[in-house]
Parts: sequence; structure tokens; C-alpha cells
Amino acid sequence: MDLIDGLKAFVATAQTGSFTAAAERLGMSNRLTSKYVAELEQRLGVRVLQRTTRKVGITSAGEELLARAPALLDELDAMLSAVTEDSRGFSGTLRVSAPVTFGETYVQGLMQRFAAPHPDLTIDLRLNDSYVDLAAEGVDLAFRIGPPDQPTLKARKLGEIRSVLVASPAYLAEHPAPKRPEDLVHHRCIIDTNRRRPAHWVFVEGAQENAVAVPSRFMVNSARVARDLAVAGQGIAFCPRFVLDDDLEAGRLVSLLDGFAAPGHPISAVYLEGRTLPLKVRALIDFALRDMRQVAIA
Repeated sequence: MDLIDGLKAFVATAQTGSFTAAAERLGMSNRLTSKYVAELEQRLGVRVLQRTTRKVGITSAGEELLARAPALLDELDAMLSAVTEDSRGFSGTLRVSAPVTFGETYVQGLMQRFAAPHPDLTIDLRLNDSYVDLAAEGVDLAFRIGPPDQPTLKARKLGEIRSVLVASPAYLAEHPAPKRPEDLVHHRCIIDTNRRRPAHWVFVEGAQENAVAVPSRFMVNSARVARDLAVAGQGIAFCPRFVLDDDLEAGRLVSLLDGFAAPGHPISAVYLEGRTLPLKVRALIDFALRDMRQVAIA
């Protein structure tokens, strides 16, 4: 039995709580995953997992092993990558998570550019507007917008995302453009419910922040849909700049209240606290930092 395969099967099962989820993460059958764990236990002479008909738990010996095994596997991956990267580039699977709109608009292109020189590298890009559990899902790196608020994660700030207030020329032909943030209460507003406080739009005037409670015409959980509704003349939207550039340049949308800046929201690369980052993950973070500046995302 390969000890490394046993450790990988154990870690994946302990982190996900089931052989099925572990097998999906590892790309092998449930039977083989269970077999690897059983052989690991036989080799160690102790049980590391408690199996019932409904779930898989972890024993005290398993908890001690889980505290050390992920770092060991990461170090092994880093060592093997260091040996092969000069001649063949990165290999294996790189699992990345990102918010849906940001992922569709930017991250998918970023991953194509990063993977281009590495033909043996497989990209597993998972788009989700909910915060995924990096350990349970086996995610190597997540791109997140907003201040990091999970103590189990480390974060590297890559830049800032800013939002812009926009409306279509057709809407503005019928509704006078707001001159101050407070004027928004008299307009039809398109609200993106992914925001922390969706119906409170924040602007900066001097050193003061001003949060305006805006009335909703449409409520959607997508910045791209909010933009599309604004283009269709359905109201005023408050969208991240990265979804607006083409429409602003083409004149389909007009920016409003340019004298009142919106506060920036940090865009960060986050990963699990306490783990040794594989070289390919560190390389992706450095690449993203340069790429975001080159394409003016952040």
C-alpha cells in the first residue's frame, strides 16, 4: 500500500466527512478510498476514522494525524513540483474558487493565461457566491471580494474593486440625473443582493462616508444582471467597474455622481491558515497580482 495514497484518502475523508465526497475530490472510487484508509489504519495499528451507517467521524488518533498530515502532503507536493517545474512546468490539479460574476468576467481568463505554459496542469474552477469551506471542498485558493473575516484563512490583498453608479441615456432622458447621493431616494434603483447591505449604497464626500437607503425597482443576485437591467432603462444600478467598462465606453451606460467616490472593496487571494503553500499556488497568487494590474481590474 502506498502510504501517501493512504494519507491523501484519510485527509480527504476527514475533511469532507464522507468517503463519497473524498472519492470525488481525489478522482477515485468510494471502494478504493475506503480501502486506502483501511490499509493505512492497518499499517498504523490504530483506527483513525469511526464509521457508521450515516457518517464518518474522526478518532483522537485521527485528529492528531489530521493536524500534521496536510502540511506533510503539501510539502511533498512542493518538493515534487520543484523537481519537475523547470523542465515540464506545473502539473496536477489546481482547485480555485471565485464569486460567480467576478469569475465569469475575469478569473476564467486569468486561469487561461496562467495555465497556458503548463500543459500538464488541470484547472478546477468553481464559481459560487457563497463562501465555500476550503478544507471540506479541497480548494487550494479562493478569490474573494470584501474584507477577510475568517480566522482560519490567510489572505493576500491583490487590489481593490470599486463600484460605479450608472444609468442608461434612455432612463436619464425621463428622470433628471441625481446631483447628490440623497437624490437617489427619488429614483428607481436596481439592487444587487450579493452586497453586505444591498439597499444601502455608500459614497464618500471628503472624509465622510454617506450611506443612502435606496428604493428598489429590481432586486437581483448578479452584478451582470443589474448592469443589463440598467442598460435596458429599468433604473439606476451600482455595479463593480469590471462589469461596466464596455458599456460605458460604448455609451450604453452613463456614470453618475462622479464627484462622490464609492469606497473600495479589497480583492484577496485566500488560503488555509497553517498550510505550506504548493509552488503552483504561490505562483498563481504572484501571477494574479501582476495580471490584475496589467488588465486594470484592481
